[in-house]
Amino acid sequence: MGSAPRKKISTDRLFYKIGEISTIAEIEPHVLRYWESEFSFLQPRKNKTGQRVYTRKDLELVLQIKNLLYKEKYTIAGVKNRYGKNRLKKNSVSLETLQGVKKKLKEILNTLSKDISSKKPPVIPDKKNGSRLFL
Repeated sequence: MGSAPRKKISTDRLFYKIGEISTIAEIEPHVLRYWESEFSFLQPRKNKTGQRVYTRKDLELVLQIKNLLYKEKYTIAGVKNRYGKNRLKKNSVSLETLQGVKKKLKEILNTLSKDISSKKPPVIPDKKNGSRLFL
C-alpha cells in the first residue's frame, strides 16, 4: 500500500494548524507534539479551543529542528545544546529591566494625566531660541 498523496499548503500564511505544519515539514503530528515537550523554545500558542496555532517563525524552527535531527544526525540533547540554550540567552530580559520600564511608563502617564487635568497645553522648552513651544 502506498501513502496517500499530500495536499499542497501555502507557506506564505501567518498561522498554521498542526496538521498543516505536519504536511509542510513531512513530519507526523505526534512527532511535533513530542518536540514541543522536549524543546522549550518550540511552544506554539493555543487558540481558545485549545488547538495549536503555529506561526511562520514556528514553521522555520520546525524545519531547522528536522534538519538537525534527520540530516545532520544530531541527538535531541545535541539540538538542545546547539540551538535551545543560545536562543534563550539572546531573548531573555531581566525582571529588573522590565520593572524599570514599567516605572518610567507610569511616570510618563502621570505627567500626561497632570497636563490634561490642569487643562493647560503641555509646554516644551525650545532650547534653540530660549522660548517655549505650546502644543
